[in-house]
Amino acid sequence: MRLRPIALAHHLRRSLCATVFALLAVPACAAPDDNGDPVMRLLADKHLMDRPIVPLPAPAENRLLRQVRERASDMVLTALNFVGVRYRRGGNSEENGFDCSGFTRFVFGNSLGLALPRRADEQAAAPGLVPVRREDLQPGDLVFFNTLKRTFSHVGIYIGDNRFIHAPRPGGEVRTEDMAYTYWTKRYTGARRAELVTEAKAPTADAEMATTTRR
Repeated sequence: MRLRPIALAHHLRRSLCATVFALLAVPACAAPDDNGDPVMRLLADKHLMDRPIVPLPAPAENRLLRQVRERASDMVLTALNFVGVRYRRGGNSEENGFDCSGFTRFVFGNSLGLALPRRADEQAAAPGLVPVRREDLQPGDLVFFNTLKRTFSHVGIYIGDNRFIHAPRPGGEVRTEDMAYTYWTKRYTGARRAELVTEAKAPTADAEMATTTRR
């Protein structure tokens, strides 16, 4: 029996949450056979990745870097909860459906408490967001595309492994896609990151020197 879109979304959410709770129990410095990143493992378990995970050695992360990573991961997991919710022009809720900017606005508001403007082009110029180079993309960044002959006419959320999640078009539903596909590569126009995600930074060399001098 085919589930209605909202019922399907609730079904996916329950399944995703159960997986997330299990994954978040993995220590921060997981062994290589644990496949490392909980977000990447979640994507693989739900068959949302085209490529297999390549285990990476666990880095020696400091507390500040872990905080940034956890905040971005929380945003990605929030977004993935809505896979399967139908597209609706002007929509900004799970019950009514989402359009692209309504989806990103909802996720940023619920995960970061950051109120984004309503339209994609307004989000690209919003205060509190900083430009990011494509080679520096991190999970939780907004990614923008020119799909309607306007520079910032479509927006989604980068989730890692060159993939993003978005509400695509009428008749579609929230889903993940590979940015390496020719359609998206040709239309990519930039990325933005919330300043509050980047504000936790390690001390600079000058700051460390000043501290040492005062001692």
